[in-house]
Order: sequence, then C-alpha cells, then structure tokens
Amino acid sequence: MPPRRGGRYLRPVTAHTPDPAAFRRRRDRVLDALGEHGAMVLPAAPEIVVGRDTELRYVVDPDLWYLTGYPEPEAVAVLAPSAAAPFTLFVRPRDPDRETWTGPRGGVEAATERFGADAAHPIAELDERLPKLLAGVDRVHFRVGTGRRRVERSVLDLVAAGRHGRQRTGKGPAELADPGLILDDMRLLKEPAELDAIRDAVAITIAGIRAGIAAARDGAGEWVVEAAIEGTFRTLGADGPAFSTIAASGPNACVLHHIANDRVMHAGELLLLDAGARHRIYTGDITRTVPVDGRLDGPQRDVHDVVTTANLAALDSVRPGATLDSIHDAALRVLVRGMIDLGLLQGDVEGLIHQGDDVKRYYPHKTSHWLGLDVHDVGTYAVGGTPRPLAPGMVLTVEPGLYVPAHDASAPVHLRGIGVRIEDDALVTPDGVEVLSAALEK
Repeated sequence: MPPRRGGRYLRPVTAHTPDPAAFRRRRDRVLDALGEHGAMVLPAAPEIVVGRDTELRYVVDPDLWYLTGYPEPEAVAVLAPSAAAPFTLFVRPRDPDRETWTGPRGGVEAATERFGADAAHPIAELDERLPKLLAGVDRVHFRVGTGRRRVERSVLDLVAAGRHGRQRTGKGPAELADPGLILDDMRLLKEPAELDAIRDAVAITIAGIRAGIAAARDGAGEWVVEAAIEGTFRTLGADGPAFSTIAASGPNACVLHHIANDRVMHAGELLLLDAGARHRIYTGDITRTVPVDGRLDGPQRDVHDVVTTANLAALDSVRPGATLDSIHDAALRVLVRGMIDLGLLQGDVEGLIHQGDDVKRYYPHKTSHWLGLDVHDVGTYAVGGTPRPLAPGMVLTVEPGLYVPAHDASAPVHLRGIGVRIEDDALVTPDGVEVLSAALEK
C-alpha cells in the first residue's frame, strides 16, 4: 500500500447507526444527573500506531460513543448544563489533503447537523474554550490515566486553577469524579436497540466459531482456525474481533488467555475456542471446547461433561434478583463435585469451597462478567459491599471451566493437559433468562 502521512482510513457511518434521538435521551439523563454545577468531559479513544506510521483499525471510546455516536478520533465532548451550549463537541476540521489519505471527516458541520451538538469547534480550540465552558462548574467528571494526555492536561490544569481561585471568588472547578459514577449504571441496563446489536454480534460470533471448528484438523495450525473465525466475522459485516481470538489446542487450553495461536494441533487433542465479534460497536463473547478429530471420549469427555453441567446449572440460575456471586456458586458446586469424582481433589464440596486454594488451581477465574460495548463491560458487581441483584436488561457471560496443567504432578496422569471452558452470553429477562448463544451446540 502507499505510504501514509498519518491518520487512518475511516469507515463511513452506515445505515445501522442508531437513531440520534437515542443519544439525545442519554445525554439528557446525564445532564440531569450532573446538575447545575457539574460537567463531564469525554475524549475520543487514542489512535494506536505501531512502528513509525502504521495505524491499527480505530475503535471508538465506548462512553463517548454511548452519548454522541461520534465515530472519529481526536474528538472531545463536553456536557455542562450551566454552559450556553450544554453539549459541545470539539472535532477534527475538514481537511481535503488529509482526507485523501485517511478518508472523509465530518468536521464541525457534521458535529452539529448529524450528531446534535449545541455547538462545535475545531479540536485546536479546546484549550481556549474549555475554561469558559467549565466556569460555573464545581465537579468535573473525567477519567484520568487513559492515554488522552493533551485533554487530561487541560482538565487537570483547570481543576488546579479552580482550586486556587475558589479561595478568592468561590467559583471554579475544584473536584474530579469518574464518569462511570453516572454512566456505568446507565450502560449496564441495555435498551432494545442495544440488545438487537448484541444479538447480531452473538450471531456472527456463532458463525465464526462454527467456521473455526470446521477448520480444525490433525496437523493444522491454531492460526488457521483463528483466520477462519475472524475471516467469517468480516465476511458477515462485523468490524472484526472484539478481543484477540483464543484458539488453544492441547495443553494451551490450560492457558486462560492464550492468544499467540502458534501451535500445530493433533488428533486426540481438544481445541478451546474463545472469540467474539464486534458488530455495530457491540460485542459477543463465546467459548466452546471441541475435539480436533471430532471424537470426544475418555477423560476428555469426563471433563467436558463436568463443565457442560456446570454451564447449564449456572445458566439455570440466571434470573432477576440473582447475583453474579450466586451464578458463580451454582457453577462452582458442580465443578468441585466433578473435581472430586475425577480424582483431582479429595474432601467434601463445602470444605473445599471454603478452603478455596485447591479449587483455584483448576478453576482460577469467576463465572461471569458484563457484556455490551466492551467485552468486559462496565458496571460494578456489588453496591455498597452487597452483591448487585440482576435486573431485566443486563447482559452477562456464563463461562465455567476446568483446567489441569500438563505440569501438575498432583493430578492423575490421564487428566494432565486437559482444559475445557464453555461460555454463553445471557440476557436477564423479566421471567428469567434468554441464552443469546443457545444456537451454538456445546
């Protein structure tokens, strides 16, 4: 490809872009929550450059997109109820020369006309205009330490100046807060259009994993399976993988985040596939563990049966009022009973769960996480120290596993090197649960 002078290719906004009214409703909720003396500053995600000038495909910041739908880098949204323009966007201006290399930009005009900003300015004017926008603000919601150094410096300088100036004037921003204090609970409860996008992402993920299973055979590389999965994602219109695809064969299945995918698989081994498509910004996340040669028997089937039973028990426990802890407990009890029956552990279920360390050797992670705009989506798992009860509209994963490292001399020889994880995506409904990934056989 020709050399580039910087930037990246931008895919145009498609017909799948959600209704602008949805973003406006979300902004209105945030403006109400901020109150007269609050503000929120949300910068776009940074572009990632490898080598000297090679840009990776851009992924938007979830919080910025959730409130604006704005897809380009170098943008900053400012929500300030006390400002003359409560919703202000700072964006890259139109630049025909740069657009020749990196694709079309919306510019200041699109920020107001297409994305509903009350006012829009070139990003170069941020330092000049931000003090006025935040002049009547006491608390600024801004997340530090995320790599947006220029914007972070501007906000921190304003807060430092505000703290100094308040002694004389009684005005000026003096407190920082995390945007998640307002946004996380909003994002945790998915709207109908969000659920449609997640269902699409899950459906594409299912197709990708099926393609990966079809590509698995004796002598094939894990990378071949990865290519089949991610190629299917793109073929079906997804932006690509939501995270690095895991295609872990044989003993690699006991490495929880094996993403090198650099081993040749062999007949008689298991292949653990953990993948998720990113489609219309939202993500899927599914895991299946399958035999390379299509035959599942002996110790591999025994371990697989334990994990399948744990997966089903955990899914059966998903309902309004349950917690991620109770879902984990449902899976854990089945897994620990299985560890005893398989000869991995000795003792009783309650005692082993209470002791904990021996169980964690073979099941070191929790059973669930939230799913949405991020594969590990926002939302606390507890509120005030109490596990958060599930409510309709929450989307979570259910992913028990059992991993027996090949080097574990205390494990029965015939179990060493076997790793199994089975993960489904689940929506909490008023009546219980909708397993979004139920179409994919276990």
